[in-house]
Amino acid sequence: MQRRTLLAQALGVGGFAITGKAAAQAITLNGASQFNDEHAFTRCLVRFEELVRQYYGEPINFVLHKNSSLGLEKQYFEYMSQGRALDYGIVSPAHMSTFSRAAPFIDAPFLFRDLAHWNRVMDQDLLKPIGDEVEKRARVMLVGYAGGGIRNIFANRPLTNLAELRGVKVRVQGAPIWSRTFAAAGMSPTVIAYNEIYNAIQNGVIEAGENEAAGVEQMRFFEVAPHLAQTQHAVTVRPICFSAGSFARLPPKLQAAIRRAGPEAAAYGRQIESGEDSQKIDALAAAGRLKKVEFSDRQALMDKVAPVLGAYAREIEAEGILGRITGVAG
Repeated sequence: MQRRTLLAQALGVGGFAITGKAAAQAITLNGASQFNDEHAFTRCLVRFEELVRQYYGEPINFVLHKNSSLGLEKQYFEYMSQGRALDYGIVSPAHMSTFSRAAPFIDAPFLFRDLAHWNRVMDQDLLKPIGDEVEKRARVMLVGYAGGGIRNIFANRPLTNLAELRGVKVRVQGAPIWSRTFAAAGMSPTVIAYNEIYNAIQNGVIEAGENEAAGVEQMRFFEVAPHLAQTQHAVTVRPICFSAGSFARLPPKLQAAIRRAGPEAAAYGRQIESGEDSQKIDALAAAGRLKKVEFSDRQALMDKVAPVLGAYAREIEAEGILGRITGVAG
């Protein structure tokens, strides 16, 4: 991690750079993805770059650091908040909790009834109040909302109902809502860094994790936890983030291009991730790498967790957001 920090610092305070001479100057923007070229997040960011370049119409360079070469999403958000090393990236809302207690709530487990409900919430821009708070407190703009992956539990044994979830040691994200909801479901949640999950399962520290199909495939979790319990407990929200410090130093025409490109690139990201989600799972199952396990108690699981979700919303003063999301028809 020290190597990554030094590398990030080496990119220069302020994130972006000016290259060339006089009228030929071109701005360079640095982005980051934890994943490779094929992952939905990386493809979404490439689309963002293409759209910014199209709408700006002036010389501009993009450098996208892939495969966690600049660390993990938590570091990305810190860099963007500090206005150094990194200008844009996709970050899980769980990593924004230091600045906004409500931010992780937009990606909370058991919040969305299904993918259709999630899509309607995205279309109505109901997450804007949280985006405004993050920008004010963290100085990171949420210029679009990608995601759309359906998260399930992968485990080293089959989990088919609520009774079989009881006591299972499962890795969860760092935001408190994840630990609380999984504990309410009867599991034993623990926070472990994303890049340590594989070894933790292999070594018996935990028995399960939870992720969308792209992550299961990319990180090869199926090798140590081949049973995928189809709890469908969450639909991901993955904001395209942009450093407000970097943004403020850009010319107005480029600022306008970024604001225009963000929602369009995010919509593209949602389309490819949600569209490929089931295909990836089916392909892994067909290859004998993953065993799909029907989970019979999904509604009972949702009902069990609902009071915890409501109590947490009251605690972080997000009752209005929860009400608007749950009130979306369908």
